[in-house]
Amino acid sequence: MKRTLPGFRFTLFITVGWLVLLVGIPLAGLFLRAASLPLRELVGILLDERTLSAFRVSFGTAAMAAAINAIFGPVVAWTLVRYRIPGHRILDALIDIPFALPTAVAGITLTTLYAETGWIGSLLAPLGVRVSYTQLGIVVALVFVGLPFVVRTVQPVLEDFPAETEEAAALLGASRWQTLFRVVLPALLPAITTGALLSFARCVGEYGSVVFIAGNMPNETEILPLLIITRLEQYQYTEATAIAAVMLLVSFALLLLGNRFQARLAGKVSR
Repeated sequence: MKRTLPGFRFTLFITVGWLVLLVGIPLAGLFLRAASLPLRELVGILLDERTLSAFRVSFGTAAMAAAINAIFGPVVAWTLVRYRIPGHRILDALIDIPFALPTAVAGITLTTLYAETGWIGSLLAPLGVRVSYTQLGIVVALVFVGLPFVVRTVQPVLEDFPAETEEAAALLGASRWQTLFRVVLPALLPAITTGALLSFARCVGEYGSVVFIAGNMPNETEILPLLIITRLEQYQYTEATAIAAVMLLVSFALLLLGNRFQARLAGKVSR
């Protein structure tokens, strides 16, 4: 069979070699270092109360942030695509600010805004709501970081979605809510799922924007990346790599399950 595009073997070699060099070798080194630990010691590290708490904080807050972005991200994308409001281009550009802004700057800014003396925190304090130095603050920072992944994933799908489909549903007697939930959302679900997974993956490993607003209290607001860095600063390199390896495996397993779910959704939509 003659291929349309030339250079398949060469490009495949470059692709595989580049992935092995940038991804495969570092990951192999990580797992080999973690595998050097005796099983009993490895289990002891992973079942340590501080480690388990960091796992709960990191994955729990990342899941909450991804769920919030999965709800509000499509709303933002819908507004950008379907309406031409004043300052539309500026608003569209602001969505990408978390990509360009140094994460440490974002963390310091959010901490200042949501502290009890900050602009937003001072309004929440009389209501008994504390954001900075709590897990709620971590969620706020992760929502900020992960929102662009959902918006930029859903936005192209909305732009390609034919408006005639909505008009046809209206002509057939469907209400606006029926059109939204039975026509528009099913077509957007694969993109929303993909964006939420990307947001979750980014949030699990986020450090710079979280470390300032979290407070970093062990067993309460300490995240996994900070725990790994703490172990490295204490010259406990094997323990740090063991935690990182398990963190990577759990993240990969969750992403794999999410991708399979997304593929099923896409298959249902295409039928």
